[in-house]
Amino acid sequence: MTLEHVLAPLDAALPELEALYIDLHRHPELSFAETRTAAELARRLERDGYEVHTGIAGTGVLGVLRNGEGPTVQLRADIDALPVEEKTGLSYASTARGTDEHGKDVPVMHACGHDMHATWLSGAAALLAKGRDTWSGTLLVVFQPGEESAGGASAMVRDGLFDIAGKPDVVFGQHLVPGPAGWVLTRPGVIMAATDTLRITLHGRGGHGSRPETTVDPAVLAASVVLKLQTIVSREIAATDSAVVTVGSLHVGTASNVIADDAVLEVNVRSFDQAVRERVLAAVERIVNGEAATAGAPKPPDIERSGAYPITENDEAANDALTEVFRARFGAEAVMPAPLVTGSEDFSEFGRAAGAPSVFWLVGGFDPETVITAMTEGRFERDVPSNHSPRFAPVLHPTLRTGIETLVAAALSRLSHPGVG
Repeated sequence: MTLEHVLAPLDAALPELEALYIDLHRHPELSFAETRTAAELARRLERDGYEVHTGIAGTGVLGVLRNGEGPTVQLRADIDALPVEEKTGLSYASTARGTDEHGKDVPVMHACGHDMHATWLSGAAALLAKGRDTWSGTLLVVFQPGEESAGGASAMVRDGLFDIAGKPDVVFGQHLVPGPAGWVLTRPGVIMAATDTLRITLHGRGGHGSRPETTVDPAVLAASVVLKLQTIVSREIAATDSAVVTVGSLHVGTASNVIADDAVLEVNVRSFDQAVRERVLAAVERIVNGEAATAGAPKPPDIERSGAYPITENDEAANDALTEVFRARFGAEAVMPAPLVTGSEDFSEFGRAAGAPSVFWLVGGFDPETVITAMTEGRFERDVPSNHSPRFAPVLHPTLRTGIETLVAAALSRLSHPGVG
């Protein structure tokens, strides 16, 4: 079979890929600062015979492998890390530091598995290049910066990604999750939530803490806004729909006897349906403006959208076809239905911009016995570190193999196979 032929060199390649993963894990880089990571991934693509384009959206990398007539398939991995201090205790744990978007020195860790994503794609790209005699078409290998900042995918598109080699006919991507290693999870339709991040400045009128009657207290106004925002989901969204509204940050004042001029809130909204998303955002704006007016604020609040992720929605036909490919490869017992994930991704920006179907799936990466025992005993949330945790530490095997095989299988399911048995 074509898939078996292309995967045949994987056993011999695994030690080098393990070394790549460890190297990337030791040297994480924040969003749009992934210079070392991008250089290494580009070097490997060049070695494998790809036409390589670097500097897309700053640190993005595109590898193009033109291999005759046939479909164009895009495979994508994100490559940025997080401002998290690693507490895994691994021998290759990160001690790196970086400068965040506010100019602050912070610890840096691959706490979301992007180092594994990059290793998976580098390994798959190498195998598909070696096995190019079994398929025809064009392969686009995209290493995307800035996923954690919500802007990397759209920035690559704006910077001319599809002007280089044309638009793909299908886009594939995947994400490491704290499920049992060896499991692959797929879902038709919506799989991950949209996210909207709002920065809200409430304007009051400051003064002395002993004379509140001379002020408009933004602390009291902020407290009222926080409580009222929590009624959106409970009173304005149908029980059959879902959304989350979280006030993750509230800053007001500098001293106990000073009433400040302003309060700043940072609000996070998550939703799975565009109509619900718009309803929640409209409700946030209405409540914030209404509470400010009720408090007698000297001017309307400022509401800025500081970040947004789209809903990640799989093309149903493409997802179902790929699920069957995975079942044939891994067995039905290892290919599970994915839950709706309240986390977010910007992966779907590629398919939307290309006007092409896209499929995004999940790959487990933690010790199966530990995960299944924790699930069975109702201790999963306590015992299994989630993405973005400082203790997020996937097992290398069989996680490396599974993620590489899924990408290769996905690509080969859409590329042409002229005269190959």
